[in-house]
Amino acid sequence: MASSCPGKNSWPELVGKNGEDAAVVIERENRKVDAIVLKDGTPVTKDFRCDRVWVWVDDWGIVVRTPTAG
Repeated sequence: MASSCPGKNSWPELVGKNGEDAAVVIERENRKVDAIVLKDGTPVTKDFRCDRVWVWVDDWGIVVRTPTAG
């Protein structure tokens, strides 16, 4: 699915990486977003925002889903 958000907005290459490190990469590659690291399954708001990227991690802090703006 294409996003209407400006700049890079999807990071499939970060799945399997450390979540905190992934957040740094995301914010460096798109300075218009804030990357927020969360444990997979944490309840979050469902509103769409181009300035937010959820970074879903497992119990060991490893990214388990493709981080995407929105």
